[in-house]
Amino acid sequence: MYVDILEMKGFYAGPAGLIAKRLIGFWVHRLWPDVAGLDVAGIGYTPPFLTGMRRNAQRVLNLMPAAQGVVRWPSEGRSTSALVDETDLPLTNGALDAVLIAHALEATHDPGALLADAWRVLKPEGRLMIIVPNRRGVWARSDISPFGHGRPYSRPQLARLLQQAEFEPQRWVDALYVPPFRSRFLLRLAPAFERLGTLLRLPVSGVIVVEAVKMSHGIQPVRVRPLERRVRVLAGEPVVGA
Repeated sequence: MYVDILEMKGFYAGPAGLIAKRLIGFWVHRLWPDVAGLDVAGIGYTPPFLTGMRRNAQRVLNLMPAAQGVVRWPSEGRSTSALVDETDLPLTNGALDAVLIAHALEATHDPGALLADAWRVLKPEGRLMIIVPNRRGVWARSDISPFGHGRPYSRPQLARLLQQAEFEPQRWVDALYVPPFRSRFLLRLAPAFERLGTLLRLPVSGVIVVEAVKMSHGIQPVRVRPLERRVRVLAGEPVVGA
């Protein structure tokens, strides 16, 4: 089940959300340091991790599932947000170089269909990055953040799901070792938790981040889309979903 868009925005505007954005965003940038000239889309709630890509990418789209709701993004200039069915994206086959999925795979009713459509809209050898709650982490057991909702994953579960959708996992990262504290003072300890968890390779991170590549040698059914069904750009005020 998707977390409502207003709750999502509220979390990332608060102290725990700002820490999560910084710690996870660090690894997103490390995995994708250069997106110059690329067409990139985020599926789910991805503005916290897409913002840095807007400077160099050819195009950055923010595709938000209808069950979650949609907000204008970026806040200034032309909005590139769209309300979509995450398993039936309004993009042509092979339209994108890279797709980032966050707060979506654990919430969608059909993870396989979501990944199948991500495969469809990616170019050959296109890149996919997924951020999901770690089923062994504390964040998946806490209701104070979006990471405590939906279906958390282990690495083997996520690897199996990716391979079934014709993606080859390339790099794995564990992030967000700090517990989901409410206290601003305790959240200041986040860098120390992150260094210790990374150094010891502890399996209890808050999230798992994986980069995968689209495999084109397998047989993957695709649906032909008419050219006019391109992504809708919303320029109005935020729309709240069900």
